[in-house]
Amino acid sequence: MRSLPAWFKQEIPAREHEALSELIFAQKIHTVCHEALCPNINTCFKNNQLTFLILGKLCSRSCSFCNVEKYDGRQLFVEADEPSRVAQAVNILGLKYAVITSVTRDDLDDGGAGQFACVIQAVRKMNPGTKIEVLIPDFRGKVSSIELVVKERPFIIAHNLETVKRLYCKVRPKADYRRTLKVLSTVKFIDSLILTKSSLMLGMGEEEEEVRLAMKDLRAEGCDYLTLGQYLAPSPSHYPVYEFITPGQFGHYEEIARGLGFRNVFSAPKVRSSYLAESLAGELSYA
Repeated sequence: MRSLPAWFKQEIPAREHEALSELIFAQKIHTVCHEALCPNINTCFKNNQLTFLILGKLCSRSCSFCNVEKYDGRQLFVEADEPSRVAQAVNILGLKYAVITSVTRDDLDDGGAGQFACVIQAVRKMNPGTKIEVLIPDFRGKVSSIELVVKERPFIIAHNLETVKRLYCKVRPKADYRRTLKVLSTVKFIDSLILTKSSLMLGMGEEEEEVRLAMKDLRAEGCDYLTLGQYLAPSPSHYPVYEFITPGQFGHYEEIARGLGFRNVFSAPKVRSSYLAESLAGELSYA
């Protein structure tokens, strides 16, 4: 694996990191922060931020960039008490902005959309002042599944494009570029007032014009918010890092994105799809 540039220097884990991790494990809750080996976990946990991972921790897709554990033949379940456990964790942590994502569950008829709806309902009932952002899978493009989530009216519905069209067959072999875009446009078609969000990882071998085209495609589907960050391979067996994008180039991409009309854009090496989600949505500012 390539050595990381200087701008990826990490903070030493603080006591808040350990305390938050202990609480999460005690509640038997998964986070994408842990499962995906997010490089921002120390910073986010110190600021009492995390992204809940529902529907278990085994993913039915085989994306070559992701560290989340892949389905290995074990029987998969949908835990009936998961919504209440997530809602209780939000309450204990005092979160005013909760971000919820999931593994992809192609084994379920609705792709897990019903569980998303149940979690949103439970969080809202126990924490009526908390805004909710969900990062959903593509549900195999089923409009009925997308509707289940949209009708709960979370503050933001996110769905990640992840990479440029040319690299989908290598990076996301079980996903589809156009289907991903269609998820975002379907959300807007069902409820035009719901805000949408997507994310791109850079450094996977994409060309600038391909990134520009991907951003244009997202705006064409009405996507409101965009994050761009550096791809980091979790291990030597994952898709390789082809290039480390400089902070200056990330700034250039941000200018392009803002020129295309995104409501807000975060573009920097350590940015991830849910990084500083409150701030991106204009709900909270950080010094």
